[in-house]
Amino acid sequence: MLLEKMNKDFVQAMKSKDALRVSVLKMLKSQVKYREIDNREKPVTDEDIIEIIGKEIKKHEESIEMYRTGNREDLSKKEEEELKILKEYLPRQMTEEEVMAFVSEAIVKLGANGPKDFGRVMKEVMAALRGKADGAIIKRTVEENLKK
Repeated sequence: MLLEKMNKDFVQAMKSKDALRVSVLKMLKSQVKYREIDNREKPVTDEDIIEIIGKEIKKHEESIEMYRTGNREDLSKKEEEELKILKEYLPRQMTEEEVMAFVSEAIVKLGANGPKDFGRVMKEVMAALRGKADGAIIKRTVEENLKK
């Protein structure tokens, strides 16, 4: 389970005095605890953790962009290092070709035939690929395939 891996890595990072990894894992563990509280103390699943990590990755990417715009390379480098650690806990990301193939299959399966079916296709594809592919790539691929 992903939570167990995070906990083991946290202990290892503490022992090796890896302050950056300790900081990132503390933040993740905190977010997981908040999710447990929101779920009325039900244990979180790997899917929940992947969703949490995805949100944190998005925050970090936005921060990196803002720091670069503000000419703060020191802060953007720190965010990038944290981002690398976060990405270690995500499943392997699908390539654009794999996403295109999956989207094409979903469109055929759903019988979608135009931009009006965008919402229906996105709902199906996002449910299946959550955490496995970038949402922006999925959105762009669905839009392109529905225009054909």
